[in-house]
Amino acid sequence: MAAKPGILTEWPWARLGNFKYLVLAPFACHSIYTFFMSKDESERDMFNILLLPLTLFRMVHYQTWISLSRYRTAKGNNRILDKSIEFDQVDRESNWDDEIILFGLVYYIGYLILEQAHHIPMWRTDGIVITALLHIGPVEFLYYWLHRALHHHFLYSRYHSHHHSSIVTEPISAVVHPFVEILAYYTLFGLPVFTTLFTGTASIASIGAYIIYIDFMNLMGHCNFELIPKWMFSVFPPLKYFMYHSLHHTQFRTNYCLFMPLYDYIYDTVDKSSDTLYEKSLEREAEVPDVVHLTHLTTLESIYHLRLGFASLASKPHASKWYMLLMWPVTLWSIMLTWIYDYTFVVERNLFKNLKLQTWAIPKYRVQYFMQWQRESINNMIEKAIIEADHKGIKVLSLGLLNQEEQLNNNGELYLRRHPQLKVKVVDGSSLAVAVVLNSIPKGTSQVVLRGRLSKVANSIALVLCKGGIQVVTLDEEDYKRLKAKLTPEAATNLVLSKSYNVSKTWLVGDGLSKDEQLKAPKGTLFIPYSQFPPRKVRKDCFYFNTPAMIAPKHVENVDSCENWLPRRVLSAWRIAGILHALEGWNEHECGDMILDTQKVWKASLEHGFCPLTKTFVA
Repeated sequence: MAAKPGILTEWPWARLGNFKYLVLAPFACHSIYTFFMSKDESERDMFNILLLPLTLFRMVHYQTWISLSRYRTAKGNNRILDKSIEFDQVDRESNWDDEIILFGLVYYIGYLILEQAHHIPMWRTDGIVITALLHIGPVEFLYYWLHRALHHHFLYSRYHSHHHSSIVTEPISAVVHPFVEILAYYTLFGLPVFTTLFTGTASIASIGAYIIYIDFMNLMGHCNFELIPKWMFSVFPPLKYFMYHSLHHTQFRTNYCLFMPLYDYIYDTVDKSSDTLYEKSLEREAEVPDVVHLTHLTTLESIYHLRLGFASLASKPHASKWYMLLMWPVTLWSIMLTWIYDYTFVVERNLFKNLKLQTWAIPKYRVQYFMQWQRESINNMIEKAIIEADHKGIKVLSLGLLNQEEQLNNNGELYLRRHPQLKVKVVDGSSLAVAVVLNSIPKGTSQVVLRGRLSKVANSIALVLCKGGIQVVTLDEEDYKRLKAKLTPEAATNLVLSKSYNVSKTWLVGDGLSKDEQLKAPKGTLFIPYSQFPPRKVRKDCFYFNTPAMIAPKHVENVDSCENWLPRRVLSAWRIAGILHALEGWNEHECGDMILDTQKVWKASLEHGFCPLTKTFVA
């Protein structure tokens, strides 16, 4: 929102939320009905029926640029600005699709009102030429002076400051403006369209191409990385007057033109550092991080919750949405892609003080990790990622989610056996996960239930609790035998096998906890997961902790997406463990049966500003 919001700032359908798309429904239905169902041939109009596909194409076009921009800026090559993007910017720009809804309304209503818009041809060369000339002349000229006016303190504080709240822009920043400001832009962009309509030179090609051209240039100009190669300006020097690369969001008093800086040159408002920044950005190579966290896809919907997916979904904890079922063709395509694509990709970059962080993802869904015939492929991808990190000089690589599965690679030990000379430290993060769980148990607790599939973390928790005099109750005889074999005789006295589910209201749970077992737990039970994945919440009278995680300190920068199901600015213990390993300079791997001193790791996490996540959730 602008500093002093003026009139007509809010979009008319803002209060409709996700139902705002319904404002287009009557017009879309009318166009489809008249084209396919009308018996009158004169009512069947190609331009009218193509408005809906064009509107949908614009949304796909925008999303493509969002994903490309986030991927490129995460890698770092050709990045322009290094400043961070935070959740407030993502929230502010979450209504980027309002402009597309307005587009649909304007063109549908315009078609119904203007007889000249009916049955226009597919192609007219003169209309395309007129459109181009009108854009280069009147549109760019008028936009230049409108933009300068918007930077006057009166209009800037009431309208345009909303757009400039984003110092580091994303493609969608291009269309995030107050409602009345977008109307002013539409008036300008409508000049070529209405001129060609009223002169009888309009065509579907001229209107469609002009709209796509505006989108392409607008999105590219806000994507925070340079895409246009330098040789294009060398081969055709006058191109610099017709293609923009700017510093406008950091230098507010320069670079006012839309796409063509012709009038900036005429009126001497070109930023003197634009060319230098452009060349530096082109020369910039991909960033080499200090720490990499290796994760993977989880549910079939998780591809949309990635930072490279839908920005608004990525900025919230992962939760299933019914309308995501409409994306099934894309989901199916992504599943097919995971069968053939076997390279990790960069998802996110962060900064912790002077430590550069990146998150890489294995292109495999959770279900694929449990397929025996997929395990070799997954292990090969993880191994390639570790070797790549080693060659790049990365200090630490932490294994997230199932990338450290015991049955897959024995908590990462497999890679150390194959490559004993690794310089990069491979960390499974078990020690911090244990420490987080131990410090989540309410003070004064004398007995806990340990239920779920046993793991390295579960075994370590049981060992610490039993040694500390806290009874650990197991409900399965096999689990009891396995745990007892790992305990000293003295500690084993605190390990109890029980057939009753009412022994304690503190349950430490892992994968494999069933619905029936949760229903048998006493009312008011606190479920504390020690596993990578949270249990399914089935009790409304019980409390559920998040999976082991901590709140990130303020100096963790560029955090604009949630890590899976965790709340905002909360990082998993396994991810934090890799950061701590690099910060502390620990010169050892944490894989296989190796586990660090949990008290030392916990103390280090607190010293570096990470805070315990104590919030519980009722199902």
